[in-house]
Amino acid sequence: MLDYRFIAENLPAVMANIADRFMKADAGAVVRLYNRRTELTTRLQSLQQKRNANAALMKGKIEQEQRNVLIEEGKKLKEEITGTETELAAVEKELEAGARKIPNMAHPDAPVGKEDKDNLEVKRVGEPVKFNFESADHVKLGQDLDIIDFDSATKVSGTKFYYLKNEGVFLELALIRYALDILQKKGFTPFITPDIAREEILEGIGFNPRGAESNVYTLEGEDACLVGTAEITLGGYYSNTILAKEKLPLRMAGLSHCFRREAGAAGQFSKGLYRVHQFTKLEMFVYCLPEQSGCFHEELRSIEEEIFEGLNIPFRVVDTCTGDLGASAYRKWDLEAWMPGRNNGEWGEVTSTSNCTDYQARRLNIRFKDDDGKNKFVHMLNGTAIAVSRAIIAILENFQQADGSVRIPGALVPYCGFDLIKRK
Repeated sequence: MLDYRFIAENLPAVMANIADRFMKADAGAVVRLYNRRTELTTRLQSLQQKRNANAALMKGKIEQEQRNVLIEEGKKLKEEITGTETELAAVEKELEAGARKIPNMAHPDAPVGKEDKDNLEVKRVGEPVKFNFESADHVKLGQDLDIIDFDSATKVSGTKFYYLKNEGVFLELALIRYALDILQKKGFTPFITPDIAREEILEGIGFNPRGAESNVYTLEGEDACLVGTAEITLGGYYSNTILAKEKLPLRMAGLSHCFRREAGAAGQFSKGLYRVHQFTKLEMFVYCLPEQSGCFHEELRSIEEEIFEGLNIPFRVVDTCTGDLGASAYRKWDLEAWMPGRNNGEWGEVTSTSNCTDYQARRLNIRFKDDDGKNKFVHMLNGTAIAVSRAIIAILENFQQADGSVRIPGALVPYCGFDLIKRK
């Protein structure tokens, strides 16, 4: 969340940012609560000083009459302190709840807009593929090649689940290993992360664990949830920790299953593998010094581009508009691959990378000791290396052949052990 003092000193800008993001939060109420907390804290300190002075006098040699007066004063001070502490605790709780609803400030260059149609294209790599035959979408290709089974998954698990089988299994594993090898060469420490996290960690990262608008699967009877991304578990790894400055930056790569309760409305834009309840993803995560986060955001974006350039999949990069930013993100780049089977040819998001500055670190209490001896909040960034299900869409649809087979991108052949998937 944002620093309380920052909100108070920049209230008009904070309110404008909330409006630009099309979110609901009462920054004015947060400032009033912050000011009230300051008043109560000052009052409490004054009362405690009086109580200490009263106690010191009681230890001295005094007349009984004076002692009785001090005893009465001590009782009153105790009552006032208790009342002030109770009110202060209530104000602090309300203050934190209100501040958590306020989104991170957006980068000055982030385009102002409400939906993904307002995102700004900044780069394009490769040209959309054109076929001299009637092409198919990934759903039909996956079924004809006998590598994806939606029907059996619906019978067993429900809609928006799928089985990968035959060459599809090796394709998923190849994508993971291909991306992992790239990240390891760039200094990322690989992790296989838990698929469950405590609710307090989800809240710290910026996810809403419960409620009608939640996208999260909660575990009944447990203060925990299935994770929607390894960003949650990697971001919580150093919660309540003071990191040594000389150990920063920290680059982490987390492999996990991802569970999303809301899989999108039925229709062309969410069919098949595009929006599902469970998928595999390799996530990048960085802890760094505040002055470094801008450069690391560009680094994460360049890695995502390298991964998809290596697969020879056409893509574009967009600067995400304010209304499409997550609450924690200061700025976000989306990488959208060309998907020929999506509405007769459309761009579809395959990765994103966000600079969350100190917004998550403040919630999770992750700091570093600076050269001046003070503890300061780190900056935290995340980025998708490979969301396997969407990468498979792009491969199947872009590399399909006239005979219904699908070529494997050259970079994946050493990992797959084959260069073609034929119709069964």
